[in-house]
Amino acid sequence: MTVVRRIARPLLAAVFVVAGLDAVRHPGGKANVASPLLDKLGPMLGLPDDKEMLVRANGAAQLVGGALLATGRLPRVGGLLIAGSLIPTTLAGHAFWEKSDPAERAKQRTQFLKNLGLLGGALLASVDTDGKPGLVWRAQNAGRVTRREARHAAKTARREARLAQKQAHITVQDALN
Repeated sequence: MTVVRRIARPLLAAVFVVAGLDAVRHPGGKANVASPLLDKLGPMLGLPDDKEMLVRANGAAQLVGGALLATGRLPRVGGLLIAGSLIPTTLAGHAFWEKSDPAERAKQRTQFLKNLGLLGGALLASVDTDGKPGLVWRAQNAGRVTRREARHAAKTARREARLAQKQAHITVQDALN
């Protein structure tokens, strides 16, 4: 792991570990803030009515994702968990378009944009292969290697068949003489 990854992953993850732990421990206030969004999306997505439990689950996703990212164990999974949990958190907590007070609207817009930046970082973390080839490249490369080896094996088999045919022809000629 590079020095940048070793430093950047825990820095990005810290906010999610702290926020996730807070949401798991104290979901009440966050459940009140998330209530309008949950009232709209809950029936469409078939979510349970327990808003505090949903806030805790979202907080647990942030906590686990942050821990995975910070420790470097399954950092791509951690990045995905963080990204997935950050979307409803941002929509519920920083709906600046619903604010009428200009100062509050500006504050919430700043927080919304900050969360978009964190979402970008989490998405980058979710696709970072740590300098190693990703699964798609590995699968494509395995296909290329297999095709190349098959072509080589076929070429070798044709050559060996020709040699065997020549040897058989020589053996027949020797037997006739």
